[in-house]
Amino acid sequence: MSATEAAGAASRATAESDGTTTTEGEGTTTRHEWDGLTLTQNHDGVSILTLNRPERMNSVTRDVFRDLGEAARVVSRDGTRALVLTGAGDRAFCAGYDLAELGGLLATSVPEFLTIEDVASGAVRALQQLPFPVVAAVNGAASGGGLSLALAADIRVASSTASFNAAFVKVGFSVGELGTSWMLTRTVGPGLAAELSFTGRIVRADEALAIGLADRVVSPADLQATALELATRLADPVRASGGASLAEARIGKRTLTTASETASFEVSLRAGLGDRA
Repeated sequence: MSATEAAGAASRATAESDGTTTTEGEGTTTRHEWDGLTLTQNHDGVSILTLNRPERMNSVTRDVFRDLGEAARVVSRDGTRALVLTGAGDRAFCAGYDLAELGGLLATSVPEFLTIEDVASGAVRALQQLPFPVVAAVNGAASGGGLSLALAADIRVASSTASFNAAFVKVGFSVGELGTSWMLTRTVGPGLAAELSFTGRIVRADEALAIGLADRVVSPADLQATALELATRLADPVRASGGASLAEARIGKRTLTTASETASFEVSLRAGLGDRA
């Protein structure tokens, strides 16, 4: 086998954790596939992470949460500069934890439940702490854990058919799960976060835009293209439009996070100057 043939064979298929990795064309697109999750990486630095269980409204399980954490680790080290997080189909972004598994979850022992919760929380944390911009393309319902995943993104572009709700209270959990209370309070404010958490009511796309839960609302037909176009602009490290460089964008994301976690102006200043000091 020639060196060229060997390189081609090596690039066509490799294994990534429990997922399958395939490189297409001349290395321009790479797909990592898990059961219920697909990661597509493009040569332009933009990756698309798709919850791929449309028959279950892209609901998540312990295994899907585990694979989400793995996918976040993949993009954190592969040159990705911006990520689009979305769901397959048009019925749901993510309907939360799969109700078919909920009975078994509630019946677990306390140590086992805490282990599962740690896996799920770790996945949300891994997405929320990625060092580059994350754009959620919310296509349909974002409920419970789906709301948590949407909140973990930096920017939420919603379809006009999208909806959001903190459904935890309706299935015997609290909005404290998956760090949702922390993220929701910082997104919509404490009073509205309390109302949404205690009632679990559904927030439609127009209201989500008005209260800051969504940053843009577009037609279902335009959702994916809008999110991808935005992510592509955010990923470009030499933006001719005069935007920040990749390094500046990473510093900006870190300082925005710091600003939401501290009341100290001085701490925020030091965080922004950290890489220049």
